[in-house]
Amino acid sequence: MSDGYEVAHIDELEELPINNGEFVWRPVRRRFGITAFGTNAYTGDAGQRVIEEHSERDNHQEMYVVVRGRATFTLGDDEIDAPAGTIVFVRPGTKRGAIAAEDRTAVLAVGAKPGVVFEPSPWEDIFVANSYAETGNLEGARGLMAQALEQHPEAWQGFFNAACLEARLGDRERALEHFERAVELEPEKAREFAKTDSDFDSIRDNPRFSSLVAGQAGSGGELA
Repeated sequence: MSDGYEVAHIDELEELPINNGEFVWRPVRRRFGITAFGTNAYTGDAGQRVIEEHSERDNHQEMYVVVRGRATFTLGDDEIDAPAGTIVFVRPGTKRGAIAAEDRTAVLAVGAKPGVVFEPSPWEDIFVANSYAETGNLEGARGLMAQALEQHPEAWQGFFNAACLEARLGDRERALEHFERAVELEPEKAREFAKTDSDFDSIRDNPRFSSLVAGQAGSGGELA
């Protein structure tokens, strides 16, 4: 590492499973501390997803570069074969996704909004925390989650995700405390999402959880 530059191979980046191992995220922006634009990499073997299916809105533009292997991109209704060296630019509103067609495929993604100063997602730590939990790094997961809550103490999303994490890990009391705070901050959205989120299955039969979802008075006081 130098004061003027940093160098890293894609295989040296953290290997973080996403959506129960559906695809592997390699944080690039986070690794280098980039603040001017969003960029990450994804790796996978044949048949494994390397770009999740999604559409970007709010004029967010994305470019993908297949740096190794081969991928099959789905772009709207089209299917595109993309060997190493292929550059794919996708405009806002177009549904996109990609599956690795060869082992050890790697795709680099870069995105930003024209004319808008880039800001890293405030929930990136939560994204990483969930990946840490999937790989058994519970201390790292809880540390990042606590950091996110400290940085955004009035945002219901952080406490909701913290509740999801603790419910999955089996700490019912922590899960309920975080969920109660999420409900206090944003009653309608927190309750609505909790009704169908499978992360809460481990506490769904808990009377306190049921009261929080129903909007009844709980042990923490009156709820809106």
